[in-house]
Amino acid sequence: MPLRAKVASTMSRTAAALSRAAGRGDGSVIGGWIGLKIDPDLLSHLAVGRRIALISGTNGKTTTTRFTAAAMSVQGRVATNSFGANMPTGHTSALAKAGATPFAVLEVDEHYLPAVMAAAKPEVVALLNLSRDQLDRAKEVAMMAQLWQEALATQPDIHVIANADDPMVVWAARHAGTVTWFSAGQRWIDDSWVCPECGGPIQRSTDATVDWWCGQCDLRRPTPQWIVEDDGVTADDGRWHKVSLRLPGRVNVGNAATALAVAAAFGVRPEQAVTALAEVASIAGRYATVQRDGREIRLLLAKNPASWLEAFDMAEDAPTLLAVNARDPDGLDTSWLYDVDFSPLRGRTVMVAGDRAYDLAVRLEVNRVPFRHVSSFTEAVAAVPPGRLEVIANYTAFQDIRAELDRVL
Repeated sequence: MPLRAKVASTMSRTAAALSRAAGRGDGSVIGGWIGLKIDPDLLSHLAVGRRIALISGTNGKTTTTRFTAAAMSVQGRVATNSFGANMPTGHTSALAKAGATPFAVLEVDEHYLPAVMAAAKPEVVALLNLSRDQLDRAKEVAMMAQLWQEALATQPDIHVIANADDPMVVWAARHAGTVTWFSAGQRWIDDSWVCPECGGPIQRSTDATVDWWCGQCDLRRPTPQWIVEDDGVTADDGRWHKVSLRLPGRVNVGNAATALAVAAAFGVRPEQAVTALAEVASIAGRYATVQRDGREIRLLLAKNPASWLEAFDMAEDAPTLLAVNARDPDGLDTSWLYDVDFSPLRGRTVMVAGDRAYDLAVRLEVNRVPFRHVSSFTEAVAAVPPGRLEVIANYTAFQDIRAELDRVL
């Protein structure tokens, strides 16, 4: 690297280490911020010499990144930002901290994907899904798909691994140079009723997760090469591989399928990768189970309608705490609560907490779900008998609860 880049990389690592030592976080943002201030091209310099995969989408980025890094680690050391710092500062910090590695797997915020593609020159880009998320400060879903489409057109040599079940992703990726399609199911379909190509209606088969097509143009679901089937994944060679995970939910089998497809693009055989995936237990506290005061507490992160739908699918029929904030990392607009169907919670003991607990309370009233308001996580724990407690929270509410638990998960 040029001397300036070497100095910037050293300062990035030092700042990150000081941040960790001071208890101010893991340093993944401040380290990258300082490094890029010294050398604005530091990310590009740090990417040279590595085979890089980028993982992007509205939901599942962090988990899929962790799975992919685990799968690719069978071939060598992997640099990754697996704790969720998914903007260029986080990428820069992760690569600087890792030092020289043959591979890098980076989670990328969907807005920043074009810029990171241009800087890092990835070999593979995985596109998971697109749905509404923080619309008070983010693009509409169709606008994001167009942003991706235009970025992929500028780098035709990238191998794209894309979700065949999401019309927005298919439209964004279908003209890329090399595309491998995967099918993991798409339970949330409310952001893809209108064709992004012509504005016509998207039509679906009786089972809405199986097939879709535009009624007015040629946009339709492509044939996937990687498919989630039962509790395993059928690879592009037609062989089925059982996937045993320590993380709950069918959605995580889909994330695992994506990771297997990405790793295969780097030469990792699925039978090698599935063993590595089984070792992944918790993603920055998500899905973690904690024992406290005789309660078995499981933490689930849900930040938008699609992820709340999946969280309800994972949660057991047990007392449940719902926590919602509306701070900058969450988005300030909580109107998305009315896109979530809370009726699966009927019959459970439900508690609400967080800065916007009253917004959540009104939404539950509309869905006729009885609830109790609690002022803190500790009060919620005390309000239920010994046994299981499910906690579903959006981003900063989730972090508040982790802090209240006073442990690193």
